[in-house]
Amino acid sequence: MSATLEQIFVAAKHGEPQTTRTDGELTAGVGLNGDRYAGTGVVSLIEAEAVEHFNTTTGLAIDAAECGRNLLTRGVELNPLVGKRFRIGDVEFEGTELCDPCATLGRQLATAEVTAPQVVRAFTEKAGLRAKVLSNGSIKPGSTISF
Repeated sequence: MSATLEQIFVAAKHGEPQTTRTDGELTAGVGLNGDRYAGTGVVSLIEAEAVEHFNTTTGLAIDAAECGRNLLTRGVELNPLVGKRFRIGDVEFEGTELCDPCATLGRQLATAEVTAPQVVRAFTEKAGLRAKVLSNGSIKPGSTISF
């Protein structure tokens, strides 16, 4: 199975729900155009498998967009990419740090059955990766992730 990009998410303003995009324009030093974090030069990624594992272990049925990350991947472990360069399609990235789950994510996903601290624990070391955008280009779901 090859590593691929499954979905692209953006939110124009902090606190707004993320929407799914059919493609994404990235600019080195800026990030994902149209996203609230454009200007930071960084995007966030999360593994589809981590979202599925979260749903299985908690009994919830969250959508990946609810995690607040920009790029949903499949077939690649993201944690080992800290400090490494990789490509999605023709765009080059460098993993900078893990996206630790925060109390805000915990509160947003918590239910009567699954508390905010349980959400955070379930996503600890599985909540994704932040990566610097090193080149300009377009990506779309189905783009190959290469190393």
